[in-house]
Amino acid sequence: MLSIYKSGFFFIILFLMACSGNQLTSTVMNQSDFQAPPMAPQQPKHFQEFGHQRTDPFFWIKNPDDSQVLAYLKAENDYTQTVMEHTLGLQEKLFAEMKARIKEEDATVPQLYRGYYYYSRTETGKQYPLYCRKKGQLSTNEEVFFDVNKLAEGKDAFIFAEYSISTQNDLAAYMFNTSGSYASFTLKIKNLSTGIDLPDQLENVQSFAWANDNKTLFYTIGNEALRPYRVYRHELGSSQPDILLYEEKDELFNVRVLKGKTREQIFIASTSFTTSEWQVLDANKPLTDFKALIPRAKDVDYSIYPHVNTYYVLYKDPSCKNRMVYQAPINTLNDRSTWKEVVSHDPKVKIEDLEVFEKHMVMYVRTNGLNEIRVFDMASQQTKSINFKEPVYTVDAVSTPEFSSTKVRYSYSSLNRPTTIYDYDMVNGNSEQLKQQQIPGGFNPDDYQVERIWATANDGTKVPMALVYKNGIERDGQNPALLYAYGSYGYSSDAYFSSNIYSLIDRGFVYAIAQVRGGSEMGEEWYEQGKLFNKMNTFTDFIACSEALINQKYTSSNLLAIRGGSAGGLLVGAVANMRPDLYKVVLALVPFVDVINTMQDTTLPLTTQEYEQWGNPFVEPDYKYMLSYSPYDNVKKQAYPNILVTGGLHDSQVGFHESTKWVAKLRTLKTDDNLVLLHMNMQSGHGGATGRFDRLRELALEWAFTLDRMGMAGE
Repeated sequence: MLSIYKSGFFFIILFLMACSGNQLTSTVMNQSDFQAPPMAPQQPKHFQEFGHQRTDPFFWIKNPDDSQVLAYLKAENDYTQTVMEHTLGLQEKLFAEMKARIKEEDATVPQLYRGYYYYSRTETGKQYPLYCRKKGQLSTNEEVFFDVNKLAEGKDAFIFAEYSISTQNDLAAYMFNTSGSYASFTLKIKNLSTGIDLPDQLENVQSFAWANDNKTLFYTIGNEALRPYRVYRHELGSSQPDILLYEEKDELFNVRVLKGKTREQIFIASTSFTTSEWQVLDANKPLTDFKALIPRAKDVDYSIYPHVNTYYVLYKDPSCKNRMVYQAPINTLNDRSTWKEVVSHDPKVKIEDLEVFEKHMVMYVRTNGLNEIRVFDMASQQTKSINFKEPVYTVDAVSTPEFSSTKVRYSYSSLNRPTTIYDYDMVNGNSEQLKQQQIPGGFNPDDYQVERIWATANDGTKVPMALVYKNGIERDGQNPALLYAYGSYGYSSDAYFSSNIYSLIDRGFVYAIAQVRGGSEMGEEWYEQGKLFNKMNTFTDFIACSEALINQKYTSSNLLAIRGGSAGGLLVGAVANMRPDLYKVVLALVPFVDVINTMQDTTLPLTTQEYEQWGNPFVEPDYKYMLSYSPYDNVKKQAYPNILVTGGLHDSQVGFHESTKWVAKLRTLKTDDNLVLLHMNMQSGHGGATGRFDRLRELALEWAFTLDRMGMAGE
């Protein structure tokens, strides 16, 4: 498969009190310069929980279909637009800069798959890619089988999620939506010979896979809370209802269907954050039943990678948190005595993923916070490593779909080096450069300095940071800086190249990524030290990183901005409550800030299964711990930094009401004149605008807000 990839109703006063026609000449304004959309006095909602009274004054901001709520959101957007009107020229300049760094007409490196070379490309001025293929060799005529620009015509938002080609290469199943949400999609099937969609159309789909008969699809759908929980079988053209094959009843688990690289098996993977269970079906016999593989056991997490007559098993339990690899015969997988250990557990090296080919196994690992690729030769039983010399970098797998391939494709980048695509020859051990990201107008990596430094957390733990800045800056505390982090779900914040950040770096900014606990940068233990009753480590690590930047004179508190999205928005929201004195600007993107209310609403997506991440709010110790850091619940009377908050009306991951309520409460309690603004995308969801240029306009607003608040709007 090829992928593209949180009472009472009262009258709202919606009169926006702005000075009509007033020309804004000041580059730095105070909150008092404009009046935010005010609300009439209202009766708070009170909760009695575990002997504790919790009050939510803005509980009513929840229903996206309520006309009063929509009017209030419009007033917030109007307010933000008015306050930021004096930066429109700067926003246009930033947008133009970032757009100019994009090679608008570009293409991915073609990849061979079942006799066709597949690639995508973009065209000048167009927001979305085209998906193309050439039969047999690259010199043949191009076939454009999806032009996403045409699919998106007339749509305010459009997500083309993924596509998969049938075994006879003549059909393409694809998923999309027009809500801008990444939770569920419509699935259609396109006849690649005629270019016409078949009548078959499936709704609320979240994953799918083709059987080998060229007419059967397996797919998952979500429940009311958008948890993927059922697997169905669909036969093209059939008038009969689709057959329900499996239903996952445990609320902690999600299901997905996928096809192995050998193309001989279809799998159902049922996974929670700590436990997994897989089932298998012969892809050549789609009308048979799925068969369970390794039975479900608490805190045993595994993934299956098929080979000829054998499986490779990426395995984790409490005794081997960083994972190990076994080889097991297909017919006796349930008999652990038949397993052969291929790669032992290493407490210093986390195995993040595998690719299993006919003659080689590729391991994507992380050691000392950095990526590494290791290639295991099945015949010689020897392992080679692909090494990288820079102090901070990131390496990612790029799709290599052919099981028989002796080459594996990967990408390499660092904070000052654009992405480069390589093929690694697993036989001779050489890497061949295929393509390097081009930056129009030129880009010289040697004009910038990249560093890796370490902050010391409260408990003595050393926390890594990656930094990039322009050559020649002085360590005198006078440099503006932007610090980014995420720190949840075990997701690592790697040091990727992003051309967009150079609109700040070229204006003298130090850009830093804090790899705090809650991610997996330093292994699985790093992740576990930043979740559940250890979650506070994520926030104190980030504060320690902020203090390190200040103490080492990279910046100062009146020049330090911080940025985080989703669970990273929780992070910056929490530290804004804990240490507002450290920051000048906070950029909180679709932030998960209303922790208690959201985690107590089991009808919302990403709630019950996330008890393994945050805790169960219906259990007293969990509730009290979450309440201790929930950004919305801990807003208090104190001075806050300048804060820009974003949201998406159709966000299925973090509800629009979280950011809206947080902004309202901040304005009610804060004691300073700094700005708190809300920018709500009324057409899209968690990822914001869906077009590549529209995304840049949203980013231009972030950068302009940051520069304006630091008095640098004219620089």
